This record gives sequence, structure tokens and C-alpha cells, in this order.
Amino acid sequence: MTSEASDRAFPPALAPADPVEGMVPAAGEFEAPHLSESQRRRGMIFLCLAVAGVSFALALQLGLNANFLADELHVSGLQMGLVEAVRETCGITAFAVLALLAGMAEPVIGTIVLVVVALGLGAYSVVPTFTWVVLMSLVWSQGLHIWMPLPNSMAMAFSQRDRIGHRMGQVQAAGAVGTAIAIVAALRLTALRVHIRPLYVLAGAAALIAAAACLGIPRGVKVPGPRIVIRRQYWRYYLLSFLEGWRKQMSITFAGFLLVKQFNAPVTHILAMSGIVQVVGYFASPRVGKLIDRVGERRVLTFYYVCLSVLFLGYALIPNRNVLYGIYLIDSAFFVFGMAISTYVGRIAPHAERTATLSMGIACNHVAAVLMPLASGLLWNTLGYQWAFFIGVLAAVTSIPVVQLLPGKKRLIDRPVP
Repeated sequence: MTSEASDRAFPPALAPADPVEGMVPAAGEFEAPHLSESQRRRGMIFLCLAVAGVSFALALQLGLNANFLADELHVSGLQMGLVEAVRETCGITAFAVLALLAGMAEPVIGTIVLVVVALGLGAYSVVPTFTWVVLMSLVWSQGLHIWMPLPNSMAMAFSQRDRIGHRMGQVQAAGAVGTAIAIVAALRLTALRVHIRPLYVLAGAAALIAAAACLGIPRGVKVPGPRIVIRRQYWRYYLLSFLEGWRKQMSITFAGFLLVKQFNAPVTHILAMSGIVQVVGYFASPRVGKLIDRVGERRVLTFYYVCLSVLFLGYALIPNRNVLYGIYLIDSAFFVFGMAISTYVGRIAPHAERTATLSMGIACNHVAAVLMPLASGLLWNTLGYQWAFFIGVLAAVTSIPVVQLLPGKKRLIDRPVP
């Protein structure tokens, strides 16, 4: 669907009031209808439990992944990029799946897809070869990527318009708690000489608990129509999502792999640093959410991308493992600022378009997440690991002028006068 066709598909009430600043809906268009205050509170509680469970599972996957692939299966930099590229294709197909599921209750979708995540992650405990890792990564990743827009969409449905950042900060804090518990458990089990593979069974169990928690979320929050939303007014969000997917691969895929492959970082060090990051995230997420509400997305994202540009240069140019540990900690903790990209959608898109818009952003994110691991892996193998991070610098630097095009806080909160 083209942007022009998309614009014609909706009534004039949803047309942009300002072609430069973008569409800013009235306050009543943001909240999910027919939900009482008690239902909203209950929804937030069970949503946070589900997010904590998913974060527990993913913390184990992310914390163990580099050591599992490098030490157990002895993969190369190119193979590392390949498995990530294949896995991230699920972010594009998830957009199509969510479009087909329009009208279904989001908690029900969450329950189903998190069972799929549990099966895929649990299977890592028995995969015999690299090929099987690729296949199982497709299973759990597909479930995860369908889930990804749902927590943000549901948190926005449970919040008032001027408290979107606060609610999303609470959700991220819940995720930080789940991740921290996972890291502590993994460190303890590793100290007891438990092998890496059984920890994936624990990850699968956590995803199953998260699926059960989704059943407690009110069913009144549904994937709303229209099924596909592609609006030219949201182009800044789409572009930032693409660039964030590019940046994400530098941190998630190659930063940890750099420490393990080039500097022999043991799994206990990676897990311990992940635990530190989650403690920081637990306390920082609500505060960053409130900061976004107070000063707006533009200022927060400018700070975010300027800092990332410097950090990525550090990965490329500094050969000292201890210094790189510090860069890794800061880089990982900075993910909390990325929530400003999603809160921007919460302020410009009405409830009926929010999940579809977030899904489109995730699809854009994963176009980059498919291309960049392959490009970075090839550069790693041919020119050296430094070049994988140089293109990460390019992504962060490119994001800065795009962020300057976002409307300021006042324009996002106050509906423009037609």
C-alpha cells in the first residue's frame, strides 16, 4: 500500500493537521476504549510480569549466545553475521503476521507466540550443529518478533497521553528485573559447573511463564484496524527505526562477539556485565521515561546518538579488554534511551493505528538488522573487526540529523490548530 493510498483509506478526521510536524491526535484517541481504571492497573501488573519473563529468557539467550556459538560450535565472524541475518528476517514477516491478526486480543496473541519462543529457545539445549541453530533461531525469533510491538502498544493503551514515557519506563524496568534475575541465576549455575546447554531449558521455561502471565491481561486491548498503516507522516519514525536496527546489530551481535572472539572474555564476565546493565536499567528506565515526558524525544535521542557515535569508535580503535568492558557496559545501558523512538509513535498515532505503526517500524528495523550483520560479517572477515564497528558509527552519526527533524515537545503535546 502506498502512502497516498493509505491516506485515502482513512476518514478526514485522521488527516494530518500539519504536513511538516505530523499528525497529532486528540487525547481521547490514545487510550484503549472500555477499560476501567482497575483493568488498566491489572493490565500493567500482568504486562510487567510477562515482560519480565520474556526478558529473563532473552537475557540467557543474549548472555550465552556469543560463548555458545564461539566456544561450542566454533563459528566465524561471517557465520555469526549469517545466523543473525537469518534470525532477523523474522522481524519483517512478523509485520505481515500481525496485519493478518488485526482484531484479535493482543494478550491472546502474546500467549501463543511466547509458547513458540519457549519451544525454540528450549531446543537450543539439544541442537547438534550450526544448521540446527539457524533453524531453531527462526522458530523462537519469529515468536519474539510478533511479540515485540505488543508490550509497547499495551502499555500505551493503559496510559494517559502525557504519561506514555512513564508507563513505558515501568515496562522497561520490569524487563530489567527479569534480566537481572536471569543473570544472577546463570552466574550461580555456571559457578556450580552447570553446562551452557541446560540453561536454555531454563530460558524456555521463563518464556512459558510469560505466556501464562499474558492470560491475566484484559482482553479489551486488541490489535486494531486498519491492518496495514504506511503513512508519509510517519516517515521519521520509519527511518529512525531502520537506523536503530543498524545500530542494534553492532551492540547485540558484534560487541559481545568481539570480546569473546578477539579478547577471550569468559562467559562469567559477559553474564556479570549483563547483570550490571540490568541493575542500571531498572533504576534508569522510569527516570528516562519521565525525562522523555519532560523534555521530549528530540533532545533525548540527540544525546543518545551522539554518545553512541563515540562508543562505536571506541570498539573499533581501543585494543584494551578492560576499557572495552567499560564501553560495553555503557553501550548496553544506553538502550534505555531508545524507548524515545516508540514513545514518539505514542504521541503522533491514534490508538487505532498504533500497533500497526509500531509493527511497521519493527519491519523497517529488521530490514537493517538483516542487511547489516551480513555486511559487518564480511567486513570482519576481509578487513578486520574494526570495520564492522566503523559502519556502526555511520549509523549513529546519520541518526543525529534525522532526530533534529522531530517536532519539539510542545508540538507533540498540544494538538495543532488546523
